[in-house]
Amino acid sequence: MERDIEQLNSALNSIKTLRSNVRRVFESVSNGLRADHGEEGKENKFIVELQDLLTTVNNNLRDVESAVGNLTPPPGAFNLGNTTYLGQETTQERQALYGQLVNSYKWTDKIREYSALAGNILATNSFNKTYKTFSTTKRRKTQTSNHNVLPEVIENLITSIDRLFPDVTITANRPFSPNPIIQACLGRVLKAIIAFKGLMIEWVVVKALSETHDPWTESRYKVFRKVTENCHAAMCHFHSPMMPELAVRSFMHWFHSYNTLFNAPCKRCGNHLLGNLPPTWRDLRTLEPYHEECK
Repeated sequence: MERDIEQLNSALNSIKTLRSNVRRVFESVSNGLRADHGEEGKENKFIVELQDLLTTVNNNLRDVESAVGNLTPPPGAFNLGNTTYLGQETTQERQALYGQLVNSYKWTDKIREYSALAGNILATNSFNKTYKTFSTTKRRKTQTSNHNVLPEVIENLITSIDRLFPDVTITANRPFSPNPIIQACLGRVLKAIIAFKGLMIEWVVVKALSETHDPWTESRYKVFRKVTENCHAAMCHFHSPMMPELAVRSFMHWFHSYNTLFNAPCKRCGNHLLGNLPPTWRDLRTLEPYHEECK
């Protein structure tokens, strides 16, 4: 039985290789003469390349024929159990039941496989709370929340950020007290409207200096919309419920690197513009600028 499965896997791999090489042939034919063929004798180079690809396909076809010839034919019809009666249905609504049943079986089989993998991963991590190991007579420590903090704590955090970056102008207002919405102007480059939920950043939108301060409408400029998307990614990356102040400072340190948005070239391609856009991504560790296509 194991030998039959190995032969079947070998035949399937041969078919996969054949399909891949046939696709390369059609891609070569559709592309035609390319720049890497050069100027002199490019037709001959293209014909030689095509001949090599066809030779490879011919060899793969022989491998497939050999692998299929080594397969052992089944002794008879497969026993499908009671599902064989589904194919005898004459009602139009029930004729498709067998295909749906097969798809349901494959789906449940994948669920069983993924559940087993998830169970093994979760079994290696202990989720027991620390207080469970102590006596129940002891008073449990009240779990602090980063969403409900005193306004003085948030004010001290904003003041420390303002002192940390002298070239960033920060103004704060509290339409939903005590959670502030700060406006961070990065020189004459851009401004960011950052909404807090306690000590955690809840929303960020980047706009031009001349645009409105509404935090729920995006910028009309594509470059600032791209920066907003990257800020959301960085906001999730630096998120830390255990150290919320460090998370906010790390995010602001990363955001401060956008002061060179329009004058720093891409670290990979060395160009200032790509697709009429400057490097709108900043590496989360090195803060180096990259285009969206180069990161």
